[in-house]
Amino acid sequence: MVEVTAELLSLSQLEIRQICYFLMIVECDNSFSRAAERLHIEQPPLSQRIRALEKRLKVTLFDRRRRPVRLTLAGQTFYQAARLALAQMQRAITQAQQAEKGEIGYLSVGIASSVANSFLPNVLRRFRDRYPHATVALQELTAEQQVLSLEAKQLDVGFEVISPVRLTDSSLAWQVVAEESLVVVVPNDHPLAAVASVSLSALANEALILPNLEAFPFYQQFLDECTAAGFRPPIVQNTTATWMLTILSLVAAGTGLAILPDNVLSLSRSGVVYRTIDDLKLKRQIFAVWRKDNHSSILQNWLDLLPSVVSSS
Repeated sequence: MVEVTAELLSLSQLEIRQICYFLMIVECDNSFSRAAERLHIEQPPLSQRIRALEKRLKVTLFDRRRRPVRLTLAGQTFYQAARLALAQMQRAITQAQQAEKGEIGYLSVGIASSVANSFLPNVLRRFRDRYPHATVALQELTAEQQVLSLEAKQLDVGFEVISPVRLTDSSLAWQVVAEESLVVVVPNDHPLAAVASVSLSALANEALILPNLEAFPFYQQFLDECTAAGFRPPIVQNTTATWMLTILSLVAAGTGLAILPDNVLSLSRSGVVYRTIDDLKLKRQIFAVWRKDNHSSILQNWLDLLPSVVSSS
């Protein structure tokens, strides 16, 4: 650190303008007059600037004894290195400006099946087209895991059916981005496979496979709807399946019927069919959730894209 500080103190006494003037002279075939014309300054002040630069560097950049003036070996060496250094400085400025605008950077996004099966591909495609140099890292997490990761600052934004109780956390901001209906998944050879849709009461005596209620508390609302309709469906107790593909496999195996959000319609699985539930008005709201103290531009760009992309998905 001491060495770096000493280097900074030494370099702080250099003027980038002087170096730019030097590069311009070289680009003009070592002609001070042509460089002064392009820089819109008089030649004497330009010569003074170069003299001051040589004094600071403690080297002679130009051999003025020869006509036309030529670079010394030290001047040639400094030219090559300075040109690269200024190009790197310009890249640093450009990247800083891009980071300020959210055009580059890293965004960690928490997702679950509902988002992956619905609007996520369109959001990713639009975001990648608009910000090709930004990196989006996806993490498959349950709603509870997403909230915990957000609170631990390990996640920038999460997408899930989040418990309203958790959304009262004053450190979190949120917005509804989509709504889903529920459908019933039945085996191909089940009697309900022969009808276009089913009533809620038709499920009264059917063994149901539900996602883990602790991980997906929304499904308690579905059970409450069943109770209001006068029955409590039998729940398959020998599974703690969470992810959709696993649940679909269980249905295909004849373990029971499944209640899943309608984004499952995008998944093709042999051995099962999907049926709407006529009299079930229950909707799942998918939230985008992020920390209020996360002011990154790349996050804001992501959030700004959501309304138009999700509505067209």
